[in-house]
Amino acid sequence: MIDPMSIESMSPRKVMVFGVTGFIGRGLPRLLADQGCEVTGVSRGPGGGIHGVSAWQSAGSSDPCGHHAVVNLAGEPIDSRWTAARCHRFHESRVGMTRRLVATMAALPVESRPAVLVNASAVGVYGDRGDERLDEHSVPGSGYLADLCHEWEKAAMDAAALGVRVVCLRIGIVLGRDGSAFRKLLTVFRCGIGGRLGSGRQWMPWIHVDDLRAAIMHAVMSPSLKGPVNGTAPSPVRNSEFTRSFARAVHRPALIPVPGFALKLTLGGFGGVLLAGQRALPQALQADGFRFRFPTLDTALADLLATPEMGSGCKS
Repeated sequence: MIDPMSIESMSPRKVMVFGVTGFIGRGLPRLLADQGCEVTGVSRGPGGGIHGVSAWQSAGSSDPCGHHAVVNLAGEPIDSRWTAARCHRFHESRVGMTRRLVATMAALPVESRPAVLVNASAVGVYGDRGDERLDEHSVPGSGYLADLCHEWEKAAMDAAALGVRVVCLRIGIVLGRDGSAFRKLLTVFRCGIGGRLGSGRQWMPWIHVDDLRAAIMHAVMSPSLKGPVNGTAPSPVRNSEFTRSFARAVHRPALIPVPGFALKLTLGGFGGVLLAGQRALPQALQADGFRFRFPTLDTALADLLATPEMGSGCKS
């Protein structure tokens, strides 16, 4: 997908990854190492045990000096009820963390600053947009999550004034065997109690974790990619279609819809996120030459359920 001769030069290329022990981050160092990169993992706890990480730093005292690129995947999970304390952690782990990272870059000598910052964001920046087709030129939406993501991206884009190429990767629902979302869905559908959420008409922008990691690597290495980038597969589906496809893949019915009021009552603000929709399309990635291994939901599910234990029946 990328001509190695076009990669922004720094030899050896060093990449610092924040959130390297998380679901998305822990599979990234191997890909980068295979491209000849030296990976520094940043962790809040003791590091180790991740293939491809050549050095470790503490999250509280990390120094990107001399690194070609920084990948920032840090962020407190939002799939829970949004209490005031949790909202504070959401903001601090995203906006606060990114501001501190950019401030650290600003304090470095120009020649020692990273050339690239790939910063996580989310499709939640668009808010609830119905059937509108959303590419990277679409304006942000409104609501708590949209405002949080917009502020997060602004904090990252401040690095552009330092001469750093910035990519804000707007990530959709990530499907992977080790991901909590996929595991929860698998358990529900294997037990035959899966169903659409609310009306089921809301769009679900999803992506296979392997494609997301490849997209992050592409963003690190392609000098022409910058600004907002939708980290989603090219074929978003409505929630009702997602439900049918998942149920069909595990050979179970999908008969029990979850009313919208029940989601909001149980999960509060996050329940509203599950009922919102973004028909987000990865125009920037595809225009930059990125090719998806899993462009459709059926191909993604076929891969993720390929092992017998993943497709087996309901377990106690």
